[in-house]
Formats: sequence, structure tokens, C-alpha cells
Amino acid sequence: MAKTPITVAHGDGIGPEIMDATLSILKEAGAELDIETIEIGESVYLRGNSAGIDPSAWESLRRTKVFLKAPITTPQGGGFKSLNVTVRKTLGLYANVRPCVSYHPFVQTKHPVMDVVIVRENEEDLYAGIEYRQSDDVMMSLKLISRPGSEKICRYAFEYARMHNRKKVTCFTKDNIMKMSDGLFHKVFEEVAKDYPDIENEHWIVDIGAAKLADKPETFDVVVLPNLYGDILSDVAAQITGSVGLAGSANIGEGAAMFEAIHGSAPRRAGQNLANPSALLLGSVLMLVHIGQAACASRVHNAWLKTIEDGVHTYDIFRDEVSKEKVGTKEFAQAVIARLGKTPETLNPVEYKEVSDPGKVPTASPRVVSPKKTVGVDVFVQYQAGTADDLAATLEPVAGDFTLKMISNRGMKVWPGGAPETFCGDLYRCRFVHPEEGGTVSHQQIVDLLGRVGGAGIDFVQTQNLCYFNDERSYTLSQGE
Repeated sequence: MAKTPITVAHGDGIGPEIMDATLSILKEAGAELDIETIEIGESVYLRGNSAGIDPSAWESLRRTKVFLKAPITTPQGGGFKSLNVTVRKTLGLYANVRPCVSYHPFVQTKHPVMDVVIVRENEEDLYAGIEYRQSDDVMMSLKLISRPGSEKICRYAFEYARMHNRKKVTCFTKDNIMKMSDGLFHKVFEEVAKDYPDIENEHWIVDIGAAKLADKPETFDVVVLPNLYGDILSDVAAQITGSVGLAGSANIGEGAAMFEAIHGSAPRRAGQNLANPSALLLGSVLMLVHIGQAACASRVHNAWLKTIEDGVHTYDIFRDEVSKEKVGTKEFAQAVIARLGKTPETLNPVEYKEVSDPGKVPTASPRVVSPKKTVGVDVFVQYQAGTADDLAATLEPVAGDFTLKMISNRGMKVWPGGAPETFCGDLYRCRFVHPEEGGTVSHQQIVDLLGRVGGAGIDFVQTQNLCYFNDERSYTLSQGE
């Protein structure tokens, strides 16, 4: 087998120790790897690079398209960007995959039969990081959910389930509240599910779904979620298996992939030969499957399971009642190497399938352009001079070609007919529409309206056009509207 080029970063804190341990196991297991090493993290940040990664490192990543990354330390203070987010978004790593498995009775857990895979959308949602201060009172963060992004991650979840003989894919959203953004994710999930009739599918509202996941995780198999929910619940799921320190992670894109532990760099434990390399090792197992070395992945994973089963444990999972030997990082790696070729007897052995086209992942369907018309505009204004009724009295005379239909505050309608008990901040949304339902307005009319609003002494801070797509209203009503 030809060696597969990969890029390796040893990271910070405990990173170099657990990476050395991981690579030693992979070498002894017969992994065919051509390793390029790059520097990332704290030392790069402190050289003045706010991204934590040099241009030369990008050259390696684009060349190998496979990244095995140890944890890094981000320096304290402002101005330093998340390296993980930078790499994921730069390379289009849209799918974050985290298997969360219990290893009862060898690792303490309240959920002894848990075996859940969290598939998290990795690029969109609130992680777009688009935020503004709109007024003295109000900050805004934009939640972005796209059809292509939703389709790719949902299709990836079903493809993963099919490849790994999983029986069910569950979608979590909050589309009872965010009917358009989370609603799109849910809608696309249901569309994609039709292409996989052999796999059961279901949808849960994320709050009750999260409660069910924490209480009875054995009822789930593969769970697919938008970015923020996935970030939170993948850590919750990993922790309730027994330890976040045992969870590996894959970040998959159409042209590249990154594999890592989900825990941090733990600088307080660095250099002491204490750290558990298991999470990074299991991340490397996901890497081996991805690059078409499934037999080696099975060999490594089974040796690791046998080591855990034999009670050879690092300090973080050591328990007198089940553990036989407390070992350090290097000794744990040696124990796994000694068990290569063996399989567990109590824990379930694994056997990864070889795939015909390693690294191939789902892509989005061709984009469809929908007929669109603009029917009005929401104008967000900072206003502290009076009530919503006072604001309306100022705006109605300057509406011109528009009708002032509604004013809301923090999403709640406060004019016309607002309730006196409703608390109002200093940012109001003023909805101007064409006088006739569904009538169209031009960009120039909107520009002229803003001129009149500004001329009336009202400070507008943002606008959002109100549109119809395919003759359907494509914006939400306010609460109470």
C-alpha cells in the first residue's frame, strides 16, 4: 500500500506527549503514513500571528488534505482567533463527527450501553461570528442557516449511518421558535431522509431532545444538529459516557479533513507523563478509516479496547475497583502496542469496512434560483425620546410610498395596540410595506424612505428587506402581530 501523506501538528501543553504516543501506536500497527509536521498554536500566536497558523502550514494542509492535530493553547487576552474555527471554515470542513461510547464497567458511567454518534454542522449558524452593537441596549448576532449547508450535513449523517450499519438518524432543532432558520434545517433533513428508506429517521425539539439524550442516550443512534446545538451536546454526550478525555473527533470536508481530540491542551499536566492519549488516538482511528486504511483502524481500536478492558488505565479513569495498573502516557501507548492483534472479550470488538472511494463525502445539490420580489423593509432605529406611539407619530408622516404596518421591540409587537406591560429597550424594528398586500417596492424607494426617516431626526442603524420567494412570504411576523 502506498503511504498516505498527512500533516501533523504536535500542539501545546500535553499535545506533544499524546501525539508522540499516538504516532508510536500507529507506526507499530502498520499505518502507511507519510508525515509532514507543521507548527501551530501558542508559539505562532505569540509571534504576532492572530490566527495561530503560518502560511507555510496552509501549504502543507492543501497538499496532504489530511490533518492530525493535537490540542493547542490560545493565549489569554483579546485579538486571538480560534484556530479550530479558522481551519474548519478555511478548508470547508462542514461535518464534525464525534462517536460517544460507554466502556462499562471499565470506565465509570451512568449509561453503560451508550453508543451515540453526534454529527454537527461545522461552518454556519451563530458560528458565522457576525455580530454588531446596534444601540446602547442591544447587541446582535446573526444566525445563518443555508440550504446547501443543511443538505450536506444531513446527507453526511445518513451516509455515515449506512456505512457503519447504524439504524436511525435523529435531527435536533428549535424550529418551533426559529421557524425559518431551524425550520429550513428540519425541512431539508426530511427531504434527505426520503433517499434513505432503509434508515429510520425522527426529529426532536432540541431542548427535550437534549433532556432525553442525557437521561436515556441508548434511545439514539446518529444525531445530526446545527452548529451551536451540536457543539454543546457533543460535549455533553462525550461526558456522560464517562469522560470527555476518551472522545476523538473528525472534521470532514469535500477537499480535506482534520482529526483531533475534543479536549484542550491542559498545560497544568504538560511534561509529567500523565496525560491520557486515548482521545487523540481514537481521532486517529477515524483518520485511518477516512483515508482507506480500515484494517489498520480496526487493529488499533481493538488493541485500545483490550487495554482498557485489561485495566491498564491512566490517572483520569483509574478506579481501584476495576483498574489493575495505573500508567503514564508512554506506558499506556506501550500497553496498546503490546495488544495489537488482540480483541476485547467483554467490550464489543470493532471491524471497520473498507470503502471503495476513501475520503468521498456528500456535496450539495445544484442551486435553484427562486423568483423573488421585495414588498417592504424593516428599519431598525435607536429611539429613546418617547414611547412606541410617539415613534409611530414621527414615522407615519414620512412613510411616503409605504405604509408603517408595525413596530416591535425585542421581537414583540408594541405598535399598534401594544400592551403597557411590555418592557422596551432602545432598539425598535419599524416595518414599512407596500400599501397593497404583496405589492412590490424598489430599492430606490427604500433609499428615499431612509432619507426621510433620517430627516425626521430618527437614527436608523440597520435595514432588512422584506421579500417573497416563489410568492411566499419569506420573513416572520412579530410576536403578537
